[in-house]
Amino acid sequence: MSQQAILLLGYLIGSVTFIVGLKMLSHPDSARKGNLVAAAGMVIAILVTIFLYRYDRTDANPEGLPLGNYGWIFGGLVIGTVVGTMIAKKVQMTAMPEMVSLFNGMGGACAMLISIVEYGHIQHSANPVAGTGILTVIVLGMIIGTVSFAGSMVAWGKLAGKVKDRTIPAGQAINFMIFGALIVLAVMVIGGFTTSPIVFYSILALAALYGVLFVMPIGGADMPVVISLLNSFTGVAAAFGGFLYDNPVMLTGGILVGSAGTILTILMCNAMNRSLKNVLIGSFGGGSTGSVAGDKEQGHYKEISLNDTAVLMAYAQKVMVIPGYGLAVAQAQHICHELEKVLNEKEVEVVYGIHPVAGRMPGHMNVLLAEADVPYEKLLEMEDANDQMSTTDVVIIIGANDVVNPAAKDDPSSPIYGMPILEVEKAQHVIVNKRSMKPGYAGIENDLFFRPKTSMLFGDAKKVLQDLVAELKQV
Repeated sequence: MSQQAILLLGYLIGSVTFIVGLKMLSHPDSARKGNLVAAAGMVIAILVTIFLYRYDRTDANPEGLPLGNYGWIFGGLVIGTVVGTMIAKKVQMTAMPEMVSLFNGMGGACAMLISIVEYGHIQHSANPVAGTGILTVIVLGMIIGTVSFAGSMVAWGKLAGKVKDRTIPAGQAINFMIFGALIVLAVMVIGGFTTSPIVFYSILALAALYGVLFVMPIGGADMPVVISLLNSFTGVAAAFGGFLYDNPVMLTGGILVGSAGTILTILMCNAMNRSLKNVLIGSFGGGSTGSVAGDKEQGHYKEISLNDTAVLMAYAQKVMVIPGYGLAVAQAQHICHELEKVLNEKEVEVVYGIHPVAGRMPGHMNVLLAEADVPYEKLLEMEDANDQMSTTDVVIIIGANDVVNPAAKDDPSSPIYGMPILEVEKAQHVIVNKRSMKPGYAGIENDLFFRPKTSMLFGDAKKVLQDLVAELKQV
């Protein structure tokens, strides 16, 4: 078998493992194995590329040239592997969204650098005039990769609390102007109207500025959608790299990431009953302060003690847990599972209601609870949870806010009006665990806290659940 045949076989294996691994990610029981399968395929693709790929094929030298520079290549692989492993092992589950944004940004940066390097090769070649197709791939790959990189860095800063939401005056008009300038300059380069590097690097600078301004005003509950959208951008940029190098496995991986990210973005927009346009220009949750708790016409909230909560849950037939970011911050997923087991011993059925945009990234709550070995069968999607709400005796909301806010149904003036929510008021009793009465991540006051069925259980989620488990064991 020739080297070229082995190379193509390695790419085929890599592409197949990507598809199989992505399919296995659809269920928690197989997700870990799916990651390993896809990773193994990536290792195979990398190794066959390093040792078997040939470039600069000519009529005089049809075999082409090997990559060479193995010291640099393996040095980069070792450093990247060590750094990536250390970061992944040390990151807390609460910091997972910003880590995803950071790694996604690195993928966009790689696509950007590929375009820069290849454009430099064209500029320094004997014939600096390249075909329209090659220039299209280079320019679009750089624009999309740069926007993804810059936007992901801003998203990382926001999620890590290092960057605040900023609404720039006439921001939308500025973004449209930058976008228009990008189109004009890209047409100039792709159409061969100019070969000036200044124009090319002006595109790079404008794309980076657009990525920053594009994400800067977006905040609150829209951040999971933005992360998913930027992830799809990175996939598309990687696919352009696959076209550029005629690399099937890179093309396949980019298409899978791009399409999966796009589908997930659409699904999350549907889950919030919002269009992608509204997400991108609406700045939902981007700094609204909400109303003051004590000023609501419906009256004041009422508190409930740990003992009363324990008695109420111990004598219930069904309890539904609604997890939110507050549970993640408190690292309370394990004690939450302990609460579930104590209630099961008392013959109380326990299920979990999961909203699609709960937490700071898609699937955040699912991953968090899977880490605590909560059975996947007990995690109910929003529609199923709402169907079972009327037969639920007690709903306990742990650190969630916007996903249970009745303003989404009752208040047309609310920014979240129309967003599907977990309809917790259909249950017999609603208990809300929060640190305080401050608004949630979207910055909007929650009328649920003042409703007759609702009782507030204040305190850190982990400490409250630990005390609640101790109380339950005494009941």
